[in-house]
Amino acid sequence: MTNPAPPFLPRAEVVVDLDAIAANTAVLRERVGRPLMAVVKADGYGHGMVPAARAVLAGGADALGVAVLDEALALRAAGITAPLLAWLHTPGTDYAAALAADVEVSVSAEWALDEVVAAARATGRTARVHLFADTGLSREGATTAGWPGLVGAAARAQADDDVVVTGLWSHMAYADAPTHPTIAAQVRVFDEAVAIARDAGLTDARRHLANSAATIALPDTWYDLVRPGVALYGLDPLGGDPAAYGLRPAMTVRATVALAKRVPAGVGVSYGHTYFPETETTLALVPVGYADGVPRAAGNRAPVLAGGSQRTIAGRVCMDQFVLDVGDAPVAAGDEVVLWGPGDRGEPTAQQWADAVDTIHYELVTRVGGRFSRRYVGSAGAI
Repeated sequence: MTNPAPPFLPRAEVVVDLDAIAANTAVLRERVGRPLMAVVKADGYGHGMVPAARAVLAGGADALGVAVLDEALALRAAGITAPLLAWLHTPGTDYAAALAADVEVSVSAEWALDEVVAAARATGRTARVHLFADTGLSREGATTAGWPGLVGAAARAQADDDVVVTGLWSHMAYADAPTHPTIAAQVRVFDEAVAIARDAGLTDARRHLANSAATIALPDTWYDLVRPGVALYGLDPLGGDPAAYGLRPAMTVRATVALAKRVPAGVGVSYGHTYFPETETTLALVPVGYADGVPRAAGNRAPVLAGGSQRTIAGRVCMDQFVLDVGDAPVAAGDEVVLWGPGDRGEPTAQQWADAVDTIHYELVTRVGGRFSRRYVGSAGAI
């Protein structure tokens, strides 16, 4: 699935290395030695959901996970037949479409299970269901008080052949802080929830709790399968160097200088004149901005590779563009700038950007887009 580089540099593009995604998947799968559900929600964390799905499957993923049903149906429409779980649903979700596409669904409450059962009876298909326990994140999931009722209803529905409960699961609040006391507390609550489900006869459902951070750092949370997301794309969920775990970032974000010009010392740069060069210098205009997912907060903070060196964005990021002060470097219109990438060509990484703008790399890679084009390199998962 390699698209060759064009003979000229496009205005702005996100380059995704599919072989890196496959290799990261293989590293994680070998690390845990058990089934791996690769999470490809949010357009594959900004990398492209369908190509990313094919790449993780090429790397040895056993199943795929997405948030919403539309994502699952898009994967099926693309011809992907791997086991697939969708977990974030609202009242009135078209579970009949999920059943027709052989998509497993998660439920967090009895009313949601009732909707799934109704779809199963209407279609004559048995629904494959994962029950979600809230073990301390206070987000999705049945509370400790509500869990026995959900489990009992699911066991009755399974006895009636309306559903088969294939998973018992939860999500962690502090896996990226491996010594945090909430981890042991959530594991304890999860084990108690599993025991209730087992006592109700749900003995075949697989247990899963570990996200990317837990897949890397918390073996006691691996249970029957792991569920990594951002680590598949080569980003360290603990905020460090992904190479320490054998992972390589798959995304490079680059653009082409639109204009370069010499300006005298002291001129105000960009909206609000929050930057003034101290000496005569060259300013380079980069034609991407917050409409393309470049955080406005990156102004005067985030690094960019240009003219062979990392340089901090000069002044405010605008809707469509930002400015770099490149000093006396021979930067000209048409030259490449790199916002972030793997880091092995001297370019900043997504982690550096996250540190600079006080966010997480998850947000950066999933929000970048807008008018960036996307190009794939590597052959993993190619049709």
